[in-house]
Amino acid sequence: MDTLEKIFSQWNIELPKVKTLTTHEIDEDASLITGEGFSAIKLSETYIPFLSETGLLERFPKIVVDMGAVKFVCNGATVMRPGVKNYSEFEKDQLVCVVEESRNKFLAVGRSLVSSKDMATMAKGEVVKNMHYVSDRFWEAAKEIKR
Repeated sequence: MDTLEKIFSQWNIELPKVKTLTTHEIDEDASLITGEGFSAIKLSETYIPFLSETGLLERFPKIVVDMGAVKFVCNGATVMRPGVKNYSEFEKDQLVCVVEESRNKFLAVGRSLVSSKDMATMAKGEVVKNMHYVSDRFWEAAKEIKR
């Protein structure tokens, strides 16, 4: 199975046709995969859409957080229920994008710890484990690679 097929099966979305993929090692368990109009992170065996790929991120479920949560999410914190303002439907263990409420800017991508149905009944607790966020090591590595 090639890389794109693995990504497609994990993400369960229609992927753009990408001709050439280049893999850039970041460290022993992480790499950045880039192609024309496509970037993803491979973390162990998990593929995560890169935060600069807005068109790709739009295809994932999303959680909207209030402005009070933004600085925590941008420092890698797990998304907590009280900070969530709005959300689309998702299952437990699904990749979810985290956006801020004022300009709908993508802040992070993470794995849901609960389903959206379960989250609806929660007043507090962890909802999304942050896996990639603005200015993390992947973001910084990508700036070096794209020069």
